[in-house]
Amino acid sequence: MVDTTITLEPGLYVTATPIGNLADITYRAVVALKSADLILCEDTRHTARLCTAYGIETPRSPYHDHNGERVRPGIIKKLQDGAAICLVSDAGTPLISDPGYKLVREARDAGIKVFPLPGPTAAIAALSAAGAPTDRFFFAGFPPSKSAARQSFLQSFAAIDATLIFYESSPRLAASLETMAEAFGDRNAVVTRELTKLHEEIREGSLKELSAHYSDKPAKGEIAVLVFPPAKTTPTDEDLDVFLRNALNEMSLKEAATEAAKTLGVARKTAYGRALTLKGKT
Repeated sequence: MVDTTITLEPGLYVTATPIGNLADITYRAVVALKSADLILCEDTRHTARLCTAYGIETPRSPYHDHNGERVRPGIIKKLQDGAAICLVSDAGTPLISDPGYKLVREARDAGIKVFPLPGPTAAIAALSAAGAPTDRFFFAGFPPSKSAARQSFLQSFAAIDATLIFYESSPRLAASLETMAEAFGDRNAVVTRELTKLHEEIREGSLKELSAHYSDKPAKGEIAVLVFPPAKTTPTDEDLDVFLRNALNEMSLKEAATEAAKTLGVARKTAYGRALTLKGKT
């Protein structure tokens, strides 16, 4: 157990807490929670379990979407008077599909220091273990619950060339996966469930396969869905010629070849050779 307490600099400490396994908390977060004047909690009863585990006796107060408008002025006043306050959510990093954005925004507007205390977040934990491409990813949060709104919401991400990350509730998972297949095509995807907990699951398959699986065997617990990027299509010789002809009207042969290679995903040597042919230099 961490016993250390320190004098915290006044300000708002956005504090990440475990998404399941209570051991997944940083030393710095425990020290801050012990040393703060107040802990703002999405649910004080939920945070009480963490506090009990680490001997944290700091007063706790609720802060969530339903009371935020009412209690924010008082919180800002405390911060302006020199308080050090930690903001936590029920699990993971506050503000990531959890309350906190408006408080952070108002604190910064009031000239109050905001300190990030990084740690667990389900989206990044899922991405780290799913085997989906990680060079580019887009976190989209929870899809709408109603079918028509969900279809429109998902369709807006169809052309994004990145791994898409969504949160979803257990009862809606199968239907949501089916709608994703309609919006994106039957791409490969990964469903992660109950990460860091006893019944952790990471299941990969096509969106239709996953939808069928969870229709037959409804999931339980906290869920993140990762959808692989759109499949790359191989450009034809005609595609390359059209691109190069347009590019050669505006740039040098070398620049046109480089841009073609970058945009169409062809070898630069191939693009350069074709550009030479089109310029009549071979």
